[in-house]
Amino acid sequence: MGHCILLILAALFSVASTQFIPPYTEDCRAEMYPPKGPTFKGGVSWYTVDLDVPPSKRWTAVITDKKTDLVNMIQAIKDLANAFVPSGKLIELVDITLPLMVETLPDPFGDEIKGIAAVSGVPLGEVVLFNIFYEVFTVCTSIVAEDDKGNLIHGRNLDFGLFMGWDVKNKSWIISEKLKPLVVNLDFKKNNQTLFKSTNFAGYVGMLTGIKPHLFTLTMNERFSLDGGYIGILEWILGKRDGMWMSFLTRSVLENANSYEEAKTLLAQTKLLAPAYFILGGNQTGQGCIITRSRLLSLDILEIDLKLGRWYVLETNYDHWKEPLFLDDRRTPAMKCMNQITQKNISLKTLYDVLSTKPVLNKLTTYTTLMQVSEGKLESYIRDCPNPCMPW
Repeated sequence: MGHCILLILAALFSVASTQFIPPYTEDCRAEMYPPKGPTFKGGVSWYTVDLDVPPSKRWTAVITDKKTDLVNMIQAIKDLANAFVPSGKLIELVDITLPLMVETLPDPFGDEIKGIAAVSGVPLGEVVLFNIFYEVFTVCTSIVAEDDKGNLIHGRNLDFGLFMGWDVKNKSWIISEKLKPLVVNLDFKKNNQTLFKSTNFAGYVGMLTGIKPHLFTLTMNERFSLDGGYIGILEWILGKRDGMWMSFLTRSVLENANSYEEAKTLLAQTKLLAPAYFILGGNQTGQGCIITRSRLLSLDILEIDLKLGRWYVLETNYDHWKEPLFLDDRRTPAMKCMNQITQKNISLKTLYDVLSTKPVLNKLTTYTTLMQVSEGKLESYIRDCPNPCMPW
């Protein structure tokens, strides 16, 4: 027993040490934009989601195009579940119980999920499971920065799939790779006018990354906590439904809030199913913040403050007033690169360089999104981290 513990500790120490040793880490990247080379896996297609049509019909075009990729993704999840519970009972439970859960979801999300299941042919319970995943498994890096002219830019790497099936042969996470073909850019329209834009995974109705053009930008990162998403989801299933799903809240804010301050208030004060970090950027100088949330309340709001020399805010998955986990320090290399760039030289181009530097870019990274609120711009790129590269 003692020997096993020593082996585990040795492995953890090895991983912890590796993240600071080349080639698993590197000097800050430069001239990576426009995206090219081995870290760029492809562009992202645009689709329109018409909010004036019935919820069950809104995702038809997206799912029709991405049906095969969604089926492959769901099958990968089932394969992982069956590896843990070989009897198949776990997926059987999903197919029986989770369809009941869709009736409890707030409008319009339940009907949208039903529509996705109908178009894709994927069982309803498995589409519900696909949408629940992001409440508990997202690992990311988000940055809001203000340049020396007062323009605000917002970038993020969406990292997903930690501990969800390591492909030994290809040295990659199975779920992360299956998600990449599902990445889409969405233009949500009402009365034939763009209301907001988002980068999403086809089949997922919540929002993790989005922009309300000329008003604000928003990303969400997972916050690890003992009082985490699992507890909130369990409470929901058992009938306690006074909290809001994180990604449903972000979508609601993108759809309904009409200013940075209104968005900040909603994100800080709405009760949640899971703890989270909301990274919000506005359209005026100083409007950039990290909202650190428990399920019940806002614990802290860290804002851009030029008087203090704080021209950017940066969040991975750890409270900014604490040291990151020694096994997973993406914050330090990201801040090093931001400080080297300086406020004078920050732009979408140089922000992409930061998000392309290992270990900020890692084996979990599915896409990078760049947003500029003043221009209403959102652009996204599917990423790859060629070997050697940190698993997270």
